[in-house]
Amino acid sequence: MLHKDIQPTTHNFNTAHFLFLSNLAHYYPPMKSVLFCLAVLCSPFAFSQVYDPEHVKAKAVHLYESALDLLKDGQVAEAVPLLTQSIQEDTNFVDAYLSLAGALGQLKKYDASVKLYEKARNKDTAYFVIYNLPYSINLAGQGKFTEALAAVNNFLLYPKLNDRSLKSAQYRKRCYEFALRYAAEHPSQNNYAFAPVNLGDSVNTAQSEYYPSVTVTDSLLVFTRLGDHGREDFIQSSMSKNGFGKSKMIDGDINVEPRKGALSVSQDGEWMVFAGELMDQGHQSFDIYISYYTPQGWSEPQNMGPNINSDFYESGPTLSPDKRALYFVSNRPGGYGGRDLYVSYRQANGKWGPATNMGPDINSAGDEQAPFIHADNQTLYYTSDGLPGYGGSDLFVIHKNANGEWSKPENLGYPINTIENEGSLAVSADGLTAYYASDRSDSRGGLDLYKFTLRPDIRPYRTLYVKGHVIDKKTNKKLPSSVELIDNSSNKPLMKVQTDELGEYFITLPTGKDYTFTVDRKGYLFYSELYALSNKDADSVYQKDIYLQPVELNVVSTFNNILFANNSFELPAGSFAELDKLLQVLTENPSLKVEISGYTDNVGKPEDNLKLSSNRAKTIVDYLVNKGIDIKRLSYKGYGSTQPIADNNTEAGRAKNRRTTFTVIGL
Repeated sequence: MLHKDIQPTTHNFNTAHFLFLSNLAHYYPPMKSVLFCLAVLCSPFAFSQVYDPEHVKAKAVHLYESALDLLKDGQVAEAVPLLTQSIQEDTNFVDAYLSLAGALGQLKKYDASVKLYEKARNKDTAYFVIYNLPYSINLAGQGKFTEALAAVNNFLLYPKLNDRSLKSAQYRKRCYEFALRYAAEHPSQNNYAFAPVNLGDSVNTAQSEYYPSVTVTDSLLVFTRLGDHGREDFIQSSMSKNGFGKSKMIDGDINVEPRKGALSVSQDGEWMVFAGELMDQGHQSFDIYISYYTPQGWSEPQNMGPNINSDFYESGPTLSPDKRALYFVSNRPGGYGGRDLYVSYRQANGKWGPATNMGPDINSAGDEQAPFIHADNQTLYYTSDGLPGYGGSDLFVIHKNANGEWSKPENLGYPINTIENEGSLAVSADGLTAYYASDRSDSRGGLDLYKFTLRPDIRPYRTLYVKGHVIDKKTNKKLPSSVELIDNSSNKPLMKVQTDELGEYFITLPTGKDYTFTVDRKGYLFYSELYALSNKDADSVYQKDIYLQPVELNVVSTFNNILFANNSFELPAGSFAELDKLLQVLTENPSLKVEISGYTDNVGKPEDNLKLSSNRAKTIVDYLVNKGIDIKRLSYKGYGSTQPIADNNTEAGRAKNRRTTFTVIGL
């Protein structure tokens, strides 16, 4: 999955001489350069005389030399027939076997490559020794890491390898040892069926497609397509149970600009961030831009400004599902390697704060690229060529804990990662399906987009989705507002989302928890409601429209989350978030006066219920006074069981009657 933003690592020799040692090219044994090959790779040692290069048939040599000319020009596929014919002319032509093995390895035909290497070895074991390294690379391409390790160890047996040979072999050995160690530590990998499915002709073409991005409802796939003369266009395809719709240019004028690449669509499908080189508003290299979806299509791109962009390279943007964090790649000074991951947070005023490096536990001395934040807002996938892996750029995953700290990177393992360079990955909202670009054998041309089932232990957290509108209760006008989500188990805010101009919000929630939603807007009473979602099914979408009450005289509002224990007037732990919202309303409206009222069901003596309800109301007043609200603006009263709002003959009705409210009694 190689793209201009994903550059191959260099852990090999001068590829002009020994391309077969690279993970992108496995050939180069020109017959006339055997002595040179030996001089570079290792000290001279005696070869057996089983194979004699001087006694190869002339026609075979002619075909071989023609093939070498093609190989030197990068025409690998075109060289294969000539090398095959050369072997047919002289079945003892070991150099032709070795060159054909290298060429097929570069074409990722590892099985055929390994067989040819082994045929060459069988014909002359001593002559083969310097090819144990490229042989090991192709064994690793098959996933045969035990055999690959044995082959590279055979290569390392020779004591006088030069420094480049030694470093390349030692690097490959570390990769193979990592692969074997990973397999031992992740036994589920052994039973994992990796079967990528091409997304088909509706999505893929003879051009390269890459950088997939999906919306949280898995209804829209957006990606980049390479065009003529290096042009890159943004393409979309609708997704349904019946498959992918015919891909087309995304709506709007955004594709007018030819120089753009990595893109990501927000989980709600409303924002698009991408990397581009827009000459009229950029810095000196690729910058990150943002576009908004409108009824007329995507808006004109806007540079995201100096807090994110610099005079250096920025790319690979991905937005958190609440659109409050932007993760991206930059090679600006002050990092830990070539390209590092950075994050910027959107501030209360809507502007993006200064970008910060994600640190040495996530970034390495190499290049980190192609970040993708999942809909759970806690799982980030990215590539790195500096962390331990299989060779080249591997895919990794990190998870964020409740304190906002990221875990150490975990390699996604073989066969998702291979000896080649892996590129960007996107994961569906349910965490089951991953999308990526690859040039597999069934590609329509170049890179195609594929999907596959993600291994269970590297999936994101299961999530729920809640969406809806904030609406004026009196006029039904939709209101831009701030929606805050509180984790009831910790009583800490989990996320804060600003609705769009039409009051629409979209929130992703980890499963297995209960939450409190609070909404506030100046001039309105706050809204607060408990969402008991701990037993709800994952990957479900819940619709909840929230109605805000304007601040008016005699308006009554019920505390939904202040649930006192039986016969107690001590404030429960889950009540403070709601009380703090009332505190905010009182602070924003300094002339506002309220009465706190307490009520009970009809269980127990009426006089006891009256006293209990009064004490509960007083407890709330005391809390507000301790927070700085003037006592003259507050009053309280207990009504006991005298004003039921539901049937006291049922438990559900009695629960509704056990309530605490506040009433606006002065403006």
